[in-house]
Amino acid sequence: MCPDIRGQHHDLEAEARLAEASGLALAIGIVVAEAFVLPVRQVRPGTLFGAGQVENIAVACEQNEAELVVVDGALSPIQQRNLEEALKRKVIDRTGLILEIFGERAATAEGRLQVELAHLDYQQSRLVRSWTHLERQRGGFGFLGGPGETQIEADRRMIRQRMGRLRKELEQVRKTRTLHRERRGRAPWPVIALVGYTNAGKSTLFNRLTGESVMAEDLLFATLDPTMRAIRLPGVEKAILSDTVGFISDLPTQLVAAFRATLEEVTGADVIVHVRDMANPSAGAQKTQVLQVLADLGVVEGEGGESTIPIVEAWNKIDLLPEEPFEELLAVADGEPNIVPISAETGEGVEELLTRLDALLTAGAKVHEIVLPAGEGQKIAWLHAHGQVLGDRAEEGEGGPVHRLQVRLTPKEFGRFASLR
Repeated sequence: MCPDIRGQHHDLEAEARLAEASGLALAIGIVVAEAFVLPVRQVRPGTLFGAGQVENIAVACEQNEAELVVVDGALSPIQQRNLEEALKRKVIDRTGLILEIFGERAATAEGRLQVELAHLDYQQSRLVRSWTHLERQRGGFGFLGGPGETQIEADRRMIRQRMGRLRKELEQVRKTRTLHRERRGRAPWPVIALVGYTNAGKSTLFNRLTGESVMAEDLLFATLDPTMRAIRLPGVEKAILSDTVGFISDLPTQLVAAFRATLEEVTGADVIVHVRDMANPSAGAQKTQVLQVLADLGVVEGEGGESTIPIVEAWNKIDLLPEEPFEELLAVADGEPNIVPISAETGEGVEELLTRLDALLTAGAKVHEIVLPAGEGQKIAWLHAHGQVLGDRAEEGEGGPVHRLQVRLTPKEFGRFASLR
């Protein structure tokens, strides 16, 4: 259920938030028996909802034989406990649901550590649980399971010790990630980062551009860990394409650190591709959320502000649009150099997207005349691999044989060449 609390502002409408919450539940394998919006005129400290509303929820649970109640909002430990006592069922909030998804999908060492740390932080205030017999009956899975799974460390001191160890391990993982990022920064290949709201089609586009088969399903948070592969563009021998975790509104505070750590890859990109689901009625609100996260990362200066990294909007899922909205979308995109309507599913518009990316990555490229001794084979090979060599003539120099090359290089590539020893 989705509580619509009077006075609280959301970018998404209540029905859109309810649909998103249902999608989150489906993403973790929960069968949604019923979903509805509950208007909350006054927040009750003990249960969030009024007594009559709690009774109605209980009736709905009985009618649908529901085992689990998901509240798309933040519940305090007291509210969660009281609702479980009143409903005689397990209750979780939005944070618990997203933690469950992250826990199941995280594949890298850092992802698993971040999720465990976030889960322990969340569970610290939820150690006392009065409703356990249903959990024992269910057996549970992941964080939605029983006490043996969700409260492995029931003692607060043990949780704090475990969190301390996790933070040390994460610090080491971060140092390793930083070293890898610095090493890539010294490499000559430009980086293209795919960003966007969850389920916008980033992984489908990633697979189409790279020929890979990373998980790309119609599920929220199908991708959690960054995936990188090499691609070729018309004027760029090699570029690194990075698929990132999807953004979402109202991300639980316990996961903000994990989320941002994963998205740090975006800050080192040469071009960002913002993949948007234009068939979604909430596409505008989703864009606002994405820009806000990019602003938090320092990539964009405020909502709708200037970006420190070029951004291309890939208006995805045009194959799902009816004819009239499709024509309107094309009219808006026409003449906008950084907007490309595409269908990652069918491939329509993808070649145009690659052309735009190539133009951005080679913008400012100049032809340099470079003379190198014939013995500098490594540098000569580097120029052939990473620049557009227009001429390479062997001749006799004052100190011996040399290569005189005319090479088109971007300022970034020329700087990297100059740093070669």
